Amino acid sequence: MVRARVLPMGDSAILVEVDSLDHVLALHAQLGASLRNGVVDIVPAARTVLVRIDPRELSLADARAWVQTAAAQASPEARVASDEVVLDIAYDGPDLAETADMLGLSAAEVADRHASARWTVAFTGFAPGFAYLVSPDWPFDVPRLASPRTRVPPGAVGLAAGFTGAYPRETPGGWRLIGTTRARLFDPDAASPALLVPGASVRFRRVPDPIRAPADPMEPGPGPEPEPRRQPKPQPATEPQPALGPDPSGVRIVEPGLLATLQDLGRPGAASLGVSSSGALDRSALRTANRLLGNREGAAAIEVTMGGLRAIPATDQWFAVTGAWGRILLAGREVDPYEAHRWGAGEELHVDWVSHGARVYLAVRGGFDGRVVLGSRATDRLAGLGPVALTAGDVLPIAGDAVAPIPVAGIAPWGAPHDDELEVDLAPGPRGDWFTASAHRTLFETLWTVSNDADRIGVRLDGPALERMAPGELPSEGMVPGAIQVPPTGRPTILLADGPVTGGYPVIAVVTDAALDLLAQARPGTRIRFRHAR
Repeated sequence: MVRARVLPMGDSAILVEVDSLDHVLALHAQLGASLRNGVVDIVPAARTVLVRIDPRELSLADARAWVQTAAAQASPEARVASDEVVLDIAYDGPDLAETADMLGLSAAEVADRHASARWTVAFTGFAPGFAYLVSPDWPFDVPRLASPRTRVPPGAVGLAAGFTGAYPRETPGGWRLIGTTRARLFDPDAASPALLVPGASVRFRRVPDPIRAPADPMEPGPGPEPEPRRQPKPQPATEPQPALGPDPSGVRIVEPGLLATLQDLGRPGAASLGVSSSGALDRSALRTANRLLGNREGAAAIEVTMGGLRAIPATDQWFAVTGAWGRILLAGREVDPYEAHRWGAGEELHVDWVSHGARVYLAVRGGFDGRVVLGSRATDRLAGLGPVALTAGDVLPIAGDAVAPIPVAGIAPWGAPHDDELEVDLAPGPRGDWFTASAHRTLFETLWTVSNDADRIGVRLDGPALERMAPGELPSEGMVPGAIQVPPTGRPTILLADGPVTGGYPVIAVVTDAALDLLAQARPGTRIRFRHAR
């Protein structure tokens, strides 16, 4: 039996807090063995398990009851042994000597202790395939670097707190680097994309010579040397690549504007691999654009931030523009948004800079094509998955996702997004008890302002600091889009679709799923007032 405390996490998730990492792994295994329809994601972390649901299929009340039943049936002592993954490692990291001094050991002793330990994957997060490994044979609590590196190469093996882990791709990072592995830790084209999954057993096998770090899987180029998978087969590093080759029936980007990416409804269900849901920030606008053209609602379209895009089709097409408000010029003449328009071959479409809202969606009949990664064509800016941001000269093929005729008349009323002041509904977060009563009043009484730090990953708000009762940070726990994290500065940040799947800042509240589309159109300077969700 696992003692479980069920905490709220917005209107489509719950966070289950348990006593230890062993209990996390036991509960995660039991939930996986008794999976219910409507469960989107199960994300283990240091002391919690996040359960995301689709409320249309499974209510929060039923999810809580299912979790409590699973907790009563879970047995930490009965964990099933997994196949062991062996990672070759050279202990050549730049922080090895300094870390050894901190621990009162020699560099050779640190390497010996690390290689002789039997490690278990506790959870994943931070980046796709980044696994947090723990071991009863490793008693050391290693502090992170005071100043994180701006670049940690792929394959670097590091230490932080009681964990060890290997970086699957080049990212910033604050772990102390002690070695290098050439293992392909994340391969989005593999049947099992993550080499290290929660509950897996891991052993580091020492090699005498320095290892050439693997190619960053997010950069085009030849693949690394063979990896130690149980079915080892070297795979070429294939992402992110434009996947937008010369197609005679495609649409050519003349100018991408400030930022243009390919987006569909994302890749929910992969958070346990460290992969966020991603996808269009304004899902309603994407769905509407596709319905106007007779497409599947989730067909891929171009998400244009603040406008400025110019594009030309090679053959006749139909298009629709939804979302943020600005002039739309087709061959120099102005046309309306929220309507299907004929787009003649060679005619330039100009989505001008927007005056209201932040994100425009350009859809074509059939949807745009692009490389599918974990079931989605969406570009994930944080993880580096999917096609890279569009650039001048890219040609996007047409996918053929039309499923119905183009409607004869418009299907919905439309107007300029209200981006001066938004009212956004909040549901309770799991760590509300970390904050004072005055902080909760401040959250709902303040007229917050969207700062310049706003992108697809998250939105930082300007306003008063939210006062905590509990200092410090949490052990990493699962996050959802809409989670309002509060760092020690007290300035809240709202995570969005490309945000990390785990985090260590307490979540005071969560934006409701329906209100996330409003935030997609919030630009720097937009004022936000929060209200309790009904």
